[in-house]
Amino acid sequence: MTDNPDNGVVAAPHRLLAAVERARILDAPAEAVAKPLRRLFGGRAGRSLRGRELGHPLHPLAVTLPIGAWLCSSLLDFVPGNESAARRLVAIGLLATPAAALLGAADYSELDVRQRRVGLTHAAGNALAAVVFAQSYRARGRGLTGAGKTLNLFGLLLLSASGALGGHLAYAQGAGVGRWQPGSAPR
Repeated sequence: MTDNPDNGVVAAPHRLLAAVERARILDAPAEAVAKPLRRLFGGRAGRSLRGRELGHPLHPLAVTLPIGAWLCSSLLDFVPGNESAARRLVAIGLLATPAAALLGAADYSELDVRQRRVGLTHAAGNALAAVVFAQSYRARGRGLTGAGKTLNLFGLLLLSASGALGGHLAYAQGAGVGRWQPGSAPR
């Protein structure tokens, strides 16, 4: 009896995520990003930003605010008369993004080579999504509500793809798992 109901067949999305993990072409830029982050987040403050006191990474908690705000803004886009509220939610997501990025950068500083490949791609996808949401906010402010709604949906697609990479990093690669648990080596 096996736990894999697909009889060993790996699904296409997982193959794509694993391909990013194996993409050695990302090693030089990933290390170029990691090197200064290791210096920046190497001390006590870095440990706190990585979640030492809580016992697990803080980044997954911080991303819930921008993701939730942007998802809710798109949902409000389907309800007439909520254009102003939707735009405010896009702004809330944008305002919460730097904290999520800072905590993600602290976690990135301790990733191994294969995890850094995924982490770099995850960060780039999130940055691109944030730019698209900023354009959505701008379009909405200029009265281009339809364009703002379309950009929001595109931003959600980018965020979903990037989120899949973040999930792969945490669940398939175990980034940050058990880091602060009793018996684990302190970092």
